[in-house]
Amino acid sequence: HEREHDREISELAAKHSEEMEKLRAELKEEQRHLLDELQQQMEATHREEHEQAQLQSQTLHSLELEALRLTLNNMHTSQLELTQSNLRKEKETALMELREMLNDKRAQEVAILQSRHQLEWERMKEQCLKEKEDL
Repeated sequence: HEREHDREISELAAKHSEEMEKLRAELKEEQRHLLDELQQQMEATHREEHEQAQLQSQTLHSLELEALRLTLNNMHTSQLELTQSNLRKEKETALMELREMLNDKRAQEVAILQSRHQLEWERMKEQCLKEKEDL
């Protein structure tokens, strides 16, 4: 009876050991499966985060380029306005100088014409006097 009891205990221990090994193997397999799944999820998350970071970087780069374009556009517009203003001032100055020059030339021509007129008038006056004397 005691031997049979020892044999049953031995069988139960062997069965228990077998079941424990089987459970350990299943647990290892499940653990490996879960680790693989976790690693895949982490890689997918990493890829997603990397893609999102690249997208944010590209968006930031695009925004910086747009800001630079707008700044350059504003600077160009300001430069054009300044150039236009300078050209307008130069044109006004040139027109005033031309007007003054034309006024001076006109004054000279008027003086010359008055002088000629005076000389002609005096010549005609003398001629008239001379003709009077001759008569």
